[in-house]
Amino acid sequence: QVQLVESGGGLVQAGGSLRLSCAASVSIISIKTMGWYRQAPGKQRGLVASISSGSTNYADSVKGRFTISRGNATSVVYLQMNSLKPEDTAVYSCNAELVDPFGQYTGNYWGQGTQVTVSS
Repeated sequence: QVQLVESGGGLVQAGGSLRLSCAASVSIISIKTMGWYRQAPGKQRGLVASISSGSTNYADSVKGRFTISRGNATSVVYLQMNSLKPEDTAVYSCNAELVDPFGQYTGNYWGQGTQVTVSS
């Protein structure tokens, strides 16, 4: 069973920073894409940032403030969040898209989610 274990959420004041981590229980060669999504109360879950083969993608609302990265040769992805705003408050969930050795899709997995709260 694939597991994604997240850490790093919490409460921070506006303008502050947090760093989220997500460790996948699979080999790095099985991972095609890893990303972070968030869902605020009453809103749909949406992409925050993703990384695949070194390429990154960001939601417009976080560009210039958030940075996604992967540990060197590890199955860990980080989300560095700077200049946090109250509207960044949400449950942040890690996602991984996995492939087999031939590059064929084998599944999409989610972490349990971690709360990020930004106070004004």
